[in-house]
Amino acid sequence: MKKIPLEILGLSSSQSQSGSFALILGEKTGNRRLPIIIGMFEAQSIAIQIEKISPNRPLTHDLFRSFAEQVHVAVLEVVISDLKEGVFYSKIVCSDGASTFELDSRPSDAIAIGLRFGVPIFTVESVLSEAGIILSDLDETDAEDSDDDDDDDDTDTDSDEPRATPPPRDPSGQVSLDELTKMLAQALEREDYEKAAKIRDELNKRND
Repeated sequence: MKKIPLEILGLSSSQSQSGSFALILGEKTGNRRLPIIIGMFEAQSIAIQIEKISPNRPLTHDLFRSFAEQVHVAVLEVVISDLKEGVFYSKIVCSDGASTFELDSRPSDAIAIGLRFGVPIFTVESVLSEAGIILSDLDETDAEDSDDDDDDDDTDTDSDEPRATPPPRDPSGQVSLDELTKMLAQALEREDYEKAAKIRDELNKRND
């Protein structure tokens, strides 16, 4: 079974399922993309690991890593191994030093754990052939959407309806470094990791 290496390209709110997120994986050696719909908790767990945010309390995937390290089990890789009736299946490949074994897992959990161990993510050709999206197809779709938007803009020009005003600018740029640090601590305490990531980015910009 030939394994195809993947990388995480993006994570965004799902437009098809409320409360879910779309995890976009990309083929490292090609132009195919593999979108997987995942839950809010798993998306949060993946996001805070990508953003290198340390939660005040360990999440489930952090607990898995701690337990595995205590019993001297290493995670070697994550493989999205199958797709049946629209449902993805994956395996976490582990080793205790003497033998290698596999754990069945949902892809979202497997990837969240794999990120914590810094291991590669793979899939197989059968999965990519069935569920993969070719990059050129995405480009054509984006171009069509752009044309539709242009048409809508032309229509709005002749309309008497007032245009929506842009959202106000985030005032965080006007806050002192001390206040931003306090805001970051409060966000982490509330486990609002999305806000914490934004505040941390602002702090990094100020410190550059």
